[in-house]
Amino acid sequence: MDTHTLGLLEFEKLRRIVASYAACSLGKDLASRMEPSSDPGWVRSEQALTTEMADALSANVSPPFGGLHDIRPQVRRAQVGSMLEAEELAEAVESLHAISNLGAWLIKVGDEFPRLGALAIGVGDFTAVTNAIEACLDSRGIILDNASRKLSGIRREIAQAEERIQEILKRMLRSPEIKRILRYPNFTMVGHHYVLPIAKDHRGEIQGSVHRTSASNETVYIEPQAIAERSAELSFLRAKESKEIRRILRYLTAQLGQVADSLLGSLENLAQLDLVFARGRYSLDFRMTPPDLNTEGKLALRGARHPLLEFLFREQAKTPPSPVDGENKVTEKRETRTVVPIDVHLGLQFCMLIVTGPNTGGKTVALKTMGLLSMMAQSGLHIPAHPGSQLPVFDDVLADIGDEQSLEQSLSTFSSHIRRVCDILRKATQKSLVLMDEMGAGTDPNEGAALGRSILDELDSIGCRAVVTTHIGDLKTYAFTNPRAENAAVEFDIETLRPRYRVHIGDIGQSNALQIARRLELPEHLISRAANYLSQGQGRALPEMEILQKLRKDAEEAHQAAMRAQAEAEQTRAALNQRLGDLQRQTENDERVIEARARLQPGDRVVVPKFGYDRPGRVVKIDTKKKTALVAIGRMEWTVPIDELIPQMIKAQEVPQAPKSPSLRASLRIDDFVE
Repeated sequence: MDTHTLGLLEFEKLRRIVASYAACSLGKDLASRMEPSSDPGWVRSEQALTTEMADALSANVSPPFGGLHDIRPQVRRAQVGSMLEAEELAEAVESLHAISNLGAWLIKVGDEFPRLGALAIGVGDFTAVTNAIEACLDSRGIILDNASRKLSGIRREIAQAEERIQEILKRMLRSPEIKRILRYPNFTMVGHHYVLPIAKDHRGEIQGSVHRTSASNETVYIEPQAIAERSAELSFLRAKESKEIRRILRYLTAQLGQVADSLLGSLENLAQLDLVFARGRYSLDFRMTPPDLNTEGKLALRGARHPLLEFLFREQAKTPPSPVDGENKVTEKRETRTVVPIDVHLGLQFCMLIVTGPNTGGKTVALKTMGLLSMMAQSGLHIPAHPGSQLPVFDDVLADIGDEQSLEQSLSTFSSHIRRVCDILRKATQKSLVLMDEMGAGTDPNEGAALGRSILDELDSIGCRAVVTTHIGDLKTYAFTNPRAENAAVEFDIETLRPRYRVHIGDIGQSNALQIARRLELPEHLISRAANYLSQGQGRALPEMEILQKLRKDAEEAHQAAMRAQAEAEQTRAALNQRLGDLQRQTENDERVIEARARLQPGDRVVVPKFGYDRPGRVVKIDTKKKTALVAIGRMEWTVPIDELIPQMIKAQEVPQAPKSPSLRASLRIDDFVE
């Protein structure tokens, strides 16, 4: 995708929002590098994954990401032979357990969510290396005594040496001469050395090595000469222990390095799972829906909301009101702002949409909403729009939005726009979406209009989908002469001077400059003079143009009504198909249960629902004439109709449930499933 457009549409902010929903750093890193794709197969696959994850989360089925860390740097170091520290290996073990749990979860949900279940193929089994590391160190990263026989023997010798040193020190502490010079009656340790806390004034009364003095210089910590030989022996043993620990760590690191390729692949797959998890959470949190993708270039957004504005308004609502004048009082409750949804379509009856209206009227927001939602869909994200919204898979989204004046390149706003337009026209294809803001602005209106018409003609010849905004009056009539173009207007409240953001396809928007000037109290004589100049310059509007505009508007309203009816029909059909599928699955499950009951023999284990699913029983005897069975549950035996028994080999989700009233079977007719 065009990187310049990604910047104009603030796609980086969307990446950060998605990353905030990830469970661990693996998914956050992948979300920060998320890119739209132009591959229809990939987009459909990722959309299906997001939908399955959203469905799973809605059913309170969430992947267990606890304990998963980004250990890829450690694994790569192990792969090239570097030694990992014990704490790093402990973190690796925690992640290996998390990988195992996530792999088991993917397999478990695979029946209900097959696309998620398919991700389990890329998750390896690392039980052997996990057991090898856990046999040598605990969860805190401390090497266990039984990590090797040599280490166990060294640590026994260390314990014995420490015990002998402590016995000597305890004898010294019982001596009156020693007690007299101590700051407090006990020995302590400085590093690995046992020392006595001697008062500064008595430093010369005991032989030994000074290892530290207190901050106040009143206490000197001395290792007595009497334990010097034992301390040297202890230091030697500790050096042997350290050497053996390093040998064990090198061995464990090598074990991890042997599975590095498979482990790195598993982490990449789980990073993808975490990204899907983030996409699913984001979708549910902001009430998003999967778009209906197509390859015919049809774009039809219903109730579309700008995702960044919606996130911003939500964050603002969370911020508490600020104090007034340094007092404890606060301002009035902040007004909750909401994003006004828009309905817009392209590629059905026309390929170009020319949006007009006043400044700050919402034209640019509509433009950005269409572009950003297209990029969201092609990144595998659901979109903030009503169900049934359609989007094509564009090969590129190309935008020219905002003031791009460049002081460094000595380019004016107009020059920058023209340079960008050249770039767009060079890259655009029949499968591209082109977004241009304020076409023809920044130069003489007549020349801007002529240039704008020429650019529109070029976009028309390319055959791309294009949306442009403009203030130039001559461009507002372009759609009258081109059947592949249509006008649209953004709604504006003259009374409050605020945009209403709604897009009305088929209308021509007015700049309303004179009305806005009057509301802003520009002197009335100036407004009257401007109105005279305006009427002289425009002349009288042709009635044929007004009639044509009304006909186009009426046709668009009829088309919108037809689209809404079609969307409702599609939703109804999808619901009916779901009900039919449920009925068919239930029928199959009923048949399996009936077959299993017919094969029951004494000794088979069964469940009697009225006694509870957690109390299985055993068939003692079957009476085929009475169609009953004697079932032992605990120490009691019960005679139960065979039709009430559930053979224990039947899965819980296959057990037939009592039909709701009215029954599903009775409420469905064959007419419901045919046109």
